[in-house]
Amino acid sequence: MKLGEVLRSGDWKSEKHVPVIAAPDSVAADEPVEIKVSIGEEIPHPNTAEHHIRWIKLLFQPKEGFTFELADVQFAAHGEGLKGPQEGPCWTDPQAAVTVRLRQSGTLIALSYCNIHGLWESSKEIEVK
Repeated sequence: MKLGEVLRSGDWKSEKHVPVIAAPDSVAADEPVEIKVSIGEEIPHPNTAEHHIRWIKLLFQPKEGFTFELADVQFAAHGEGLKGPQEGPCWTDPQAAVTVRLRQSGTLIALSYCNIHGLWESSKEIEVK
């Protein structure tokens, strides 16, 4: 089995697991650009000890060459506490922002992992001028 066979995708406006990539369509070469990735933008994803997003990865696939990992964000707090699930003092929401510099056009790829529903992906092309 290959990884691509287990990755799920869909329209983030109707599926709460799909990563949403917020980035401009084009950027200037070598200029810093902020890229945001989130889960559950239109439909909130649960964030409980029993059901949560564990991590998001952001990758970049240039038009030519190999894929590069831009960010790996772990979400470690889901309301757990000494008194039990949902009784803890903190939660981490499944969203992240990273600043990158690109020199080539390509595709941003976001992967996310739900502890119950597995791996999800989305992508967005970005042009470097």
